Amino acid sequence: MKRIFVSGCYDILHAGHVQFFNEAKALGDHLTVCFASDKVLWAHKKRRSSIPQEHKRALLQSLAMIDNVAIGDNLELGLDFQDHFFQLRPDILAVTDDDQYGELKRALCARTGATYVVLPKTPPKFSPVSTTEIVRWIRAPKEAPLRVDFAGGWLDVPRFSRTGGFIVNCAILPLVSIGSWEYEKRSGLGGSAAWALLNGQDGVDSELNLGVGWQDPAVITETGLCVWRSGLRPTLHLKRNGDMLNGRMALLYTAQEHDTPEIAARTRNYELIYHASIVASEAVLREDMGRLAEAIGMSYGAQMEEGMNPLPHWEACLACKYCGGGWGGYAVYLFQSANDRNAFVKRQAQAKAIEPFVRGYGVS
Repeated sequence: MKRIFVSGCYDILHAGHVQFFNEAKALGDHLTVCFASDKVLWAHKKRRSSIPQEHKRALLQSLAMIDNVAIGDNLELGLDFQDHFFQLRPDILAVTDDDQYGELKRALCARTGATYVVLPKTPPKFSPVSTTEIVRWIRAPKEAPLRVDFAGGWLDVPRFSRTGGFIVNCAILPLVSIGSWEYEKRSGLGGSAAWALLNGQDGVDSELNLGVGWQDPAVITETGLCVWRSGLRPTLHLKRNGDMLNGRMALLYTAQEHDTPEIAARTRNYELIYHASIVASEAVLREDMGRLAEAIGMSYGAQMEEGMNPLPHWEACLACKYCGGGWGGYAVYLFQSANDRNAFVKRQAQAKAIEPFVRGYGVS
């Protein structure tokens, strides 16, 4: 009988583990699975097991391909299983090709005469997932806001960041969910970041991986009317609940798709964008609608210099600009009063009233 041994945390069992166990069992006749004890998890990862270890043992024992389950209690990093390994003397120690303790395990096999087998990543029968991703999925919110930005857009892109600059933005209602999305897609409101968050992903990393900035996931997660410091990662400088914007904002869809990554490298007036961000940050600090409108106007001026299409004029509008730099999508319009805003929405078929959103304030 050829005996196979595998080890790991297996903190939340998922289909990737099942596939690995099946492939390991195919190497021989008898499979032992050893998982790290609660004591080991705490010692090396400073976290508790997601489920009690006896429950984890029962789950593993219920799998048809597993013949024996052990709990590794040795505190030597990467070798919590070695006491059981010395006792059982298996013929094969199977690992995945991304095992970070490979050298230690090879040395252990050399001492016992076991064969060290690396199982390559075979094409999965399902989308790969990790324990960390499962935890994020469990913690993912059911709903999320989108966002409008007033000034400083592009200064959140690491390669365009400026010391002393700011990004000023606001989370908005209505909220979105996986099953309900009241906005156009690819529209410049941070929808990709909201979608990542709703699906349990890290929003900041997902946006930076696209080669764009972090402002969308930052304000969607933080909520409220926010002023962020320009830099490589989000740092919150100032936050308001957004009351100054109640009844004052509307969106107008331009009927053109927004695509920031495609135009990130274009020439634009970063000096004007920088100065608009300073004015907008002061406006939020003082809750000054006039100064905020001035900053929005400066931001719109930079967009016009870049070559974006002029937005429709509305007489009662204090200021307007595209929501983001993607040459399309939604534009945000700022009004002096709710009556002016409501009249705009009533007259414009592609307009939509929005409100500021801050978690725990007014709307849960």
